[in-house]
Amino acid sequence: MAPAMQILLTNDDGIYAPGLVAMQRALERLGDVCVVAPDREQSGVGHSITFLSPLMAKEVFDVRGDQPERRIGWAVEGSPADCVKLALARFPGGEPLCPEVPDLVVSGVNGGLNVGINVLYSGTVAAATEGALNDLPSIAVSLEYDEHARFDRAAELAVEVIEQMLRHDAFSQHKLFNLNIPTAATRGPTGLKISEMGVIRWPAEFEERRDPKDRRYFWARGLPPTEMPGATTDLTGIASGNATLTPLTIDRTRNEFLDTMRSWNLSLDSRRTER
Repeated sequence: MAPAMQILLTNDDGIYAPGLVAMQRALERLGDVCVVAPDREQSGVGHSITFLSPLMAKEVFDVRGDQPERRIGWAVEGSPADCVKLALARFPGGEPLCPEVPDLVVSGVNGGLNVGINVLYSGTVAAATEGALNDLPSIAVSLEYDEHARFDRAAELAVEVIEQMLRHDAFSQHKLFNLNIPTAATRGPTGLKISEMGVIRWPAEFEERRDPKDRRYFWARGLPPTEMPGATTDLTGIASGNATLTPLTIDRTRNEFLDTMRSWNLSLDSRRTER
């Protein structure tokens, strides 16, 4: 009998977030799930890590009435990337947070989409990226914001996509994916678009206000960008009511431009800066 798949589950909404609970339950049909997540919301922290202070981690449990106590996982006082790094760490003479090295890293389900350049700010995507940096199959999962979000259904849809990717051996060909699910997909049939990441900028618009002490402060308006007609990005896919799946890269080098730059014969003469 083949060993069960080992899955590391994290997020940026915090260990008690409903999206994490739903994802944990849905993933359990694929294998053993180890949860290591922030102890509080860490939305928008990007790929930040903690290195100037210690990382605190503790086991947390769900206790409800007469129901048996349920272990949730490890709550970490750090960023989503911290959670993945700590989950993968091995300690001489000590027990690791996850007993086995994961076969798959899942981040989510996030409450709110991570499409377009939001990918650059997202703690959800950063956690999956940290998994891919360690050569582990990784996927970020996000659900369009809704007051009555159906995280249970979104998690089921995400697992359906992951199962299909496993059948196609997708993770041996590429390690990092970003899955976004519109609200419409949790309420009825919808499609899945394979899309590139939209790079159109979000408007830098803020509303200026005054606090009770007459000090200025600013509130980001967060207006969504508008894609050009004919674009086929994750932004347009979601706008059309479809889920989107995007293969993301980690290396941000523009390789085809390197030869052009080398032809400039740039140099640095340190003697010019001597005093």
